[in-house]
Amino acid sequence: MKLGVMELKGQKITIIGGGIGGLTAALALRHQQADVTVLEQADAISEVGAGLQITPNGVAVLAALGLKDDLAWCSQRARAVVLRHYRQGRQVVRLDLDQYAAGQNFYFAHRSDLISILANAVRQAGVQVRLLQKVDRVEPGPGPVVHLSNGAQCGGDLVIGADGLHSKTRKAFNNPGQPSFTGQVAWRATVPNVLNLPPEAQVFMGPKKHLVAYPLRDGSHVNIVAVQERGVWADEGWNHSDDPANLRAAFKEFGGVAGGLISAVDEVRLWGLFRHPVAKHWYKGHVAILGDAAHPTLPFMAQGANMALEDAWVLSASLVASENIEAGLKRYQQLRYARTERVVAAANGNAWKYHLRAPLAWPAHQILKLGGRFAPQRMVSQFDWIYRHDVTADPM
Repeated sequence: MKLGVMELKGQKITIIGGGIGGLTAALALRHQQADVTVLEQADAISEVGAGLQITPNGVAVLAALGLKDDLAWCSQRARAVVLRHYRQGRQVVRLDLDQYAAGQNFYFAHRSDLISILANAVRQAGVQVRLLQKVDRVEPGPGPVVHLSNGAQCGGDLVIGADGLHSKTRKAFNNPGQPSFTGQVAWRATVPNVLNLPPEAQVFMGPKKHLVAYPLRDGSHVNIVAVQERGVWADEGWNHSDDPANLRAAFKEFGGVAGGLISAVDEVRLWGLFRHPVAKHWYKGHVAILGDAAHPTLPFMAQGANMALEDAWVLSASLVASENIEAGLKRYQQLRYARTERVVAAANGNAWKYHLRAPLAWPAHQILKLGGRFAPQRMVSQFDWIYRHDVTADPM
């Protein structure tokens, strides 16, 4: 990070949201000696969630904040990505990350573990975390005001909205816009790893649907994400309970390992997948947004959490490298907008590749096989622009 001209020491910064993006921003700014407060509407900093993939670009941020070892201790390091046929799990192609992505670390982490790591770090750093703080609206300006639902107000020199998909902060300076249903829903669950799956991402590809599975923590559990194309939409947000029987009915053709995993599900969440535009404005006055508040992202590139980690680092670094807060926020949006827009577009366009039906599925799988045999390095490196990007090494 370049030595900047703005002193953050003692600056009062309020962050709305105690999720991955908010806590990471709090820690990064506290490292610059800012006076940081996090407002969280829940009664505890916790996350019921399930699994997520922390890719090398996200790992770089955690490493820069001194948390890489904590992540490695409670996660599985991914060794490969394996694409399989849905019926009996026949392997189509296996891409060895140790061999073809040497020097890059991909981790399978439980969301609640990452939240715990960040929450412990911010508290140890002296960040104040205020629970049960429900935000009603945010008033931008040089002296921003956060209006709470209980009638209280707070603010500071800077307010950061890390308040997720339904961000009150984003609405303060962006038109709401209408998300569009993708025609896909997803189930998320964790099950015991009784099948002893190795630390690999298993992708089972079927007509109009696919299932992704990978182990978590010490390998004792497996995270499942199952995506289906359908016309009947589900509510957005991944925390809606559903009957496991619905998942089993939707994926009844899936056999082998996938069938075994699905049969083990006893609790499952369902959510509808919607496309959202990247926010046109990421700041106004002394108010900014990051993470899902700025650019909600479909899960098909596993970049939601990683983009929030990048945002948090770049926001802090941009402030340090600028003359004043508004110049720092302008720099932050300039540095992040094109990249997040490209990642969102990549995620929007990625799911169909796993959902091919006859007669296209067979030739597509043959092409994948040939690619895995003759050009595995090229297959692995096609998304280097995402994974090898290191915001902590980029000059501001």
